[in-house]
Amino acid sequence: MTITQLQYVLAVAEHKNFTLAAEKCFVTQPTLSMQIQKIEEELNVQIFDRTKKPIQLTEIGHKIVNQAKNIVIEADRIKDIVEHQKGFIGGEFRLGIIPTIMPTLLPMFLNNFIKKYPKVKLIIEELNTDEIILRLKKGHLDAAIAATPLEDEKIKEIVLYYEPFVAYIPDNFAISHKNEIEVSDLNLDDILLLQDGHCFRDGILNLCKTQDINVSNPFQLESGSFETLIKLADEGLGTTLLPYLHTLDLKEKDKSKLRQFKEPKPAREVSLIYPKNELKIHIIDALRNTISGVVKGAIAFQNVQIISPIQKK
Repeated sequence: MTITQLQYVLAVAEHKNFTLAAEKCFVTQPTLSMQIQKIEEELNVQIFDRTKKPIQLTEIGHKIVNQAKNIVIEADRIKDIVEHQKGFIGGEFRLGIIPTIMPTLLPMFLNNFIKKYPKVKLIIEELNTDEIILRLKKGHLDAAIAATPLEDEKIKEIVLYYEPFVAYIPDNFAISHKNEIEVSDLNLDDILLLQDGHCFRDGILNLCKTQDINVSNPFQLESGSFETLIKLADEGLGTTLLPYLHTLDLKEKDKSKLRQFKEPKPAREVSLIYPKNELKIHIIDALRNTISGVVKGAIAFQNVQIISPIQKK
């Protein structure tokens, strides 16, 4: 059997369809089917039950697929070892970034990174945290940037920076006269939140965990945009919380409505995360060094209280 044959097996196991698996592997469906048939004949077992729709793994097929994943990973690790020894930093690298980090962080480091590592082909996707974790585990992403800790034993985390929460308080709210605020000053009934699925929303709910989270408002908002929340706040419909980096590009008239929290400031921990198999670790290290280099000048808070991005039940 060959590594390529095992990759075909993994593709069919994932997509449960020979035609789709062939498309993903950039081969014809007859070629893929023939190679899988060869490996089944060599092992004298059926890996897939083709009578079922969608195609299912047989009992022995499950065991073969689990072992095939390990073999393919270790084969990729050999390539990593050779590239690292040669000092080569290049090739395709798939990076996921959560929506509340992408607009502010990506412009800060992308230009520096592609100039310093022109042989790396970055493929960047904006994804929510749940989708990122799923894709990392399936091998569809090499790394991601997300709020942590995620408490997932299969994921490694390297902290990049701590980003405080900043309150956006229009003049018509009582606490607008304060120079600094405390969490106890917040009223969850007044806070405009991002839609479900955003970990920044969950962070705010965790921050205000002593308050009733089953709040009722005269309208239902489903938005993934901080700009929308700011505009609604300016209309007198509420207050909101923003990540620190998002506040740097606000207009001066809007910056006057920002209120910092007293220390220790509630903050999110932003990390570079990747699977524990540590494939392409040389590119991961290059990303970490580039991001740390550009961020430290813009954000350097130490006395913070990390607010979990995991929704508390």
